[in-house]
Formats: sequence, C-alpha cells, structure tokens
Amino acid sequence: MLEDLGIVGVSWRQNGSEALERFALRQDEAAERLARFAKQAALSELAYLETCNRVEIIFSRTPETPARDIRPLVYELLTGRAPGAGEAERSLKAWQGEGACEHLFLVAAGLDSAAVGEAEIVGQVRGCHELALDLGLSGPRLELLFEEALRIAAEVRGETGLGEGRVSLAEVAVTHIRERLERTPGRAALIGVSPMTERAALSLAKKGENEGAPLIIVNRTPDKARALAEQFGAEAMSLEDFLREPPAVEAVLTSTGAPEPLLTESVLERIAARAPSGQTPLFIDMAVPADIDKQACEKLDLRRLGMNDIVREAESNREARLMEAAQARERVDDALTRLHDRFAERVYGPLFGALQNRYRHTAREGVSRLLKKELKGLGAAEREAIETWAEVLARRFAHIPTLGLRGLLHHGPDGSLEAFLEGLDEEFADELRQALDRGVTRHAQKGAVES
Repeated sequence: MLEDLGIVGVSWRQNGSEALERFALRQDEAAERLARFAKQAALSELAYLETCNRVEIIFSRTPETPARDIRPLVYELLTGRAPGAGEAERSLKAWQGEGACEHLFLVAAGLDSAAVGEAEIVGQVRGCHELALDLGLSGPRLELLFEEALRIAAEVRGETGLGEGRVSLAEVAVTHIRERLERTPGRAALIGVSPMTERAALSLAKKGENEGAPLIIVNRTPDKARALAEQFGAEAMSLEDFLREPPAVEAVLTSTGAPEPLLTESVLERIAARAPSGQTPLFIDMAVPADIDKQACEKLDLRRLGMNDIVREAESNREARLMEAAQARERVDDALTRLHDRFAERVYGPLFGALQNRYRHTAREGVSRLLKKELKGLGAAEREAIETWAEVLARRFAHIPTLGLRGLLHHGPDGSLEAFLEGLDEEFADELRQALDRGVTRHAQKGAVES
C-alpha cells in the first residue's frame, strides 16, 4: 500500500553539513528543475526538502517509473552532472515504502537531526510540502504522508520532553552570540528571513535579568526584514545597504538561500573595521551553500562558525537526549500504523466500495430473475422483504473479501493488489481499477482545492 513512496537524499552524516552545498538546488532554478524531473522520471508526486542538515527528494512512483534504483537520476538532478560508476549509490541513501514513511516521520519529529528534538525542522518540512503543492506535484499519497508527519511532530513536541532545553541548532548558535555580547556589548545582525533566523531572533530578543540583545534584521526583500523586525522591536535593513555600508555590530548570523557567498572579503573587512569593541566580530554561517566566504575569513583571521561546527556541538549532547527520544519513537511507530489505515480508507476506499457494489448488483440481478420466474405471484410486501434480505446478505458476503483485501494491502508483499485483481475476470478487474483511479483523481482534486 505504501510501496509507491520513496525518498532519496543525503544528510550531514555522510561528509558534514557544509558538504551538502553541492547537492542543494539553486532557489531560482528549483521549481523548474523539479517539475521537469518529475516528468522525466515518471513520478506522480514529488517534494524537495532542503535544510542545513539534509537534501532529500520525496516521491511517489507510477507504473511507468523505472524499476531500477533512481539514485543516479536524483544525483544528476541535484548536482547537474551524470554520476560515475557507483558514485550515486555511495553518495545518496534511499528509502522505500514504509521505510520512507518512517524516515520522514523521524525527520519531522526531530529524531533524525544532529540536535535531537530541533524545532526548525517542522517548519522546513511544512515548507517542503507547500512548495510541492505550489508546483502541482503533491497528490493524495504525499498529502497523507506530510499530514501524518506534521501530526507526529506536534505530538512529540506536545507530549514528550524531547523539545525542552537547548535542542535547536539556532539555540546553539545563539549561545555563542550571547557569550560574545556579554563580553563585548553591542548589536547582532541576523541576515536572511528563515526558520533559523526567526528562532534566533526569538531567543535573542527575550528579556530576563538582562535586556534582550539589540538586533538588526537584514534581508534581500526589505518588507520581509521589516515584518520580522517589528515582532522583536529590532532595526530592519536591506541586504544591499548592509553589504554596501555595514552597521557597527559585534556578531553576525547568516541563513539565506543565496547560491554564492554574500559576505565576501571586502564586505568582511568593512564589518570587522566597524566593530565597536575593536575586536573582530563573531561570524556564524548557518547557510548551505555558505553565505560567508570561508577562505576570506581565514585570510583576514576572522572567527567563523560554520554548520559543521554547530552540528558537532549539537551532537555532543545527542546521547543524553536520545533517552527522551524512546518515548517519541513509540509515537512514530503508532503513526505508521495510522498511516496504513488512512491510506486504505482514503486512497483505496473507492475500490472497496466498488467491490461491495458488485456483490449488491449481482444479488439484485439474481433476486429480480427469481421474482420474475419462480416467485412472480408474491405480493409487494413479500417481494420487498426478499429484496432487503438479498441486500443484507450481499453486504455480508462482500465483507469477507474486503477484509482479506485490506489484509493484503496492510501485510502482503509489494504487488499484492495487482495479484488480487489478476485473479478476477477481466471485466470485474477493470471495473475495480477504474474505481480506484477515480478515487485517487477525486482526492487529488480535493486536496488541490483545499490548498
């Protein structure tokens, strides 16, 4: 039932977060390339998840999808070049069927993150699905999958202690900024409006014993910078102005989707020269690809914390947090069972209905012949009683194969549904296939309207 779903991708586990840069699609090209790839690879549904820790393609197959491992196709999509022999298989991991569903649930719940329980991933998974909807690439299977993934993420955060404490990568970065501003008071610049910078702004703006840190929100689109700045009483600034004439700051955190570094050597020199404390500012780069030129920082002797540094620090408390993850993991297992049931009802419901309708139709035909030939002298009440009895009996008979078919879809091997249909006469099998196609199409149209 879930065998058509799959995920192919790469995470920080392979070669670190900063190595993900070569697999990330350019934002200005992503929509066109994803739509073209879905058509070329014969995928009915497709979503693209990109975070600071992973790049993954989530998809649903069709009968026309190549039966072979599609990692080479995904590798070419993400990198722009065909892989060498075995290169795609070494670089990318693949999940299929229930394993793919489980993987997405673990990701959304923060159980597969470098910082176990991180908060930003929920918004990133939601944004991934919204992009697929905008591109017309999300259908009934992905809709159900993402719906359940976001539900389990909410359950984990609401019912376990996994999300408590400093579990966000942004929180790890904020700790460094706070330490810096305690030593050298001043302003911090947050470049880019993203889940990462929003989380950092929320944390830095909190007022406890000391006033919240004074912030400057920088973004390529000034209106977005102003909208976020207003939430935290911060200053807003366009990216163009910031790069041309940087303000005096003690720390800079970046998290944008720019394809090339924004803070080049000349910009870094100007920022460093204006630090009020006279010390070189703290630079934290949480973007993939990188926003801050790493080589320029080394040349200018500037302290730069990249995603690999942040992830290593987050992983240092990973083992302790995994104790909390056990309870969360039980909820993921429950969600997999729930997803099976929801797929059966929503995607295969029309097939079950058609099966029952065939039994009822056969019963009505039989009773009609019986009443015309053998029992034609019966009165209206007797005829109605027999027709009602036949209807009830047909429903009971249909219940048995329906239960068996549900069992095949739940527990049978891949191809169980088609094997069931092949055992029927051709006309009945086609009738059930058409009912299934109509149900899938109707659900996809309903999801498109609701979105």
